[in-house]
Amino acid sequence: MSHNPFNKSLYLRAFHNVGITDDVGDLDLTEMRNETQTSDAPSSAGFVGTFSRKTKAYVALTKPRVIELLLITTVPTMILAQQGIPNLWLVLATLVGGALSAGSANAFNCYIDADIDKIMGRTKGRPLVTGELSKTEAFVFAWVIGIGSVLWLGLLVNWMASMLSLIAILFYVFVYTLLLKRRTPQNIVWGGAAGAMPVTIGWAAVTGTVDLAAWVLFLVIFLWTPPHYWPLSMRYKEDYANAGVPMLPVVRNSKTVAVQIILYAWALFASTLLLIPVANMGLLYVVVALGSGGWFVFEAYKLYREGISQTVKNPMRLFHWANTYLTVLFIAIAIDPLLPF
Repeated sequence: MSHNPFNKSLYLRAFHNVGITDDVGDLDLTEMRNETQTSDAPSSAGFVGTFSRKTKAYVALTKPRVIELLLITTVPTMILAQQGIPNLWLVLATLVGGALSAGSANAFNCYIDADIDKIMGRTKGRPLVTGELSKTEAFVFAWVIGIGSVLWLGLLVNWMASMLSLIAILFYVFVYTLLLKRRTPQNIVWGGAAGAMPVTIGWAAVTGTVDLAAWVLFLVIFLWTPPHYWPLSMRYKEDYANAGVPMLPVVRNSKTVAVQIILYAWALFASTLLLIPVANMGLLYVVVALGSGGWFVFEAYKLYREGISQTVKNPMRLFHWANTYLTVLFIAIAIDPLLPF
């Protein structure tokens, strides 16, 4: 085997020493070789690689998985408000505006929490921690897409949806991130209000108002947030403790957390049934709400039994099931108005 003078491990160690880690992504070997051979002039491959990494870093700053879950609730809400398929351009405009709004709130959150993100193992790969983006870049980006979301929704959807979007950003940044997150174990409870805003935005996009049914949907997501997020906090309890964030599993024992989860699970189940008379939901939704809601309560009860015996083994099971539960429920909300029964 011929000797290859280009040693990838040496290059990776060199990049690690200046703060670029594997979390950012490896550079292509050919690209790296070209850059070393043309040190006096940047290569096109080097520019493309840098641009690609920057783009990925900006996307990561918006927490796309969180946005994806929020947008899953928006389209079904619009279908329910319309009692049919809404104008597709309106749906697209609302989704783009909603994504920009949520992305702005999340980018501000990353900017504010950069000091604790570098302590927590779960968040060490975020772009402000790795150094792929500077705090100035993140701050400007958050402002630009935040203002852009408000103007986009106002001009292309309606100003009611736009104002609700602005309220969601302000609430998430100032009330949750700055005021509550590092001060109270009830942080995620009230922070859930910001996460529930997309359904009001979707409803307002179609009707120009926020009716009672929209507030019931808001309540569903608000009550869903604690039993969804507390299992994650149980899994990363040490991370939050090291960062000084008083999540409920950090400041209370697993028995107390499990009791809170089961109480919220029952309240969530009841709120999904409240939608039936308020929005005149049909048979499909009734069956799905009863079946999936009952199963979620059952899964929460399993965690509760482990919690009261202080033997919680896999809290992430409930976390993942909560995501599935919300998705299935809102798919039923989307399909139900389209059926003749």
